[in-house]
Amino acid sequence: MVATFAAMQILAALFIDTIDFRQVDGPSTRIDLGGVQFSFASPDPLPVELTPHLVILVSCDADEPGSAALVVTFRNEAGEEIARSAQPFQVEPGKFGYRLVRSELRWESYGTIRAYCRLDEGPETVVPLTLLP
Repeated sequence: MVATFAAMQILAALFIDTIDFRQVDGPSTRIDLGGVQFSFASPDPLPVELTPHLVILVSCDADEPGSAALVVTFRNEAGEEIARSAQPFQVEPGKFGYRLVRSELRWESYGTIRAYCRLDEGPETVVPLTLLP
């Protein structure tokens, strides 16, 4: 059996504080991600509602049209959907693209919320974000 890969695929998905772009070596671009996080201390007593930044990096094969639906579903530890984002995603064929997703997430107790990210009906990339006391 030979494994096949999607024409557009998620390369990485991370919760971040900042994102900056800079040109180097002519047309080459660097993406600087700041404050990559998988957990953080609660800024307020529970329950708390926060809007963290989730950045999703995507690549597209050169011979593909470069369009898909980006779906991100946020689930609590019980597996319940607490937020969802669905939006069109366009990437120039042969290039890379990114999307910032912000959703209002509510923690009723300390623990982990997971972002399930996918393009169309492709595989999911799961990113945890844990609220600590």
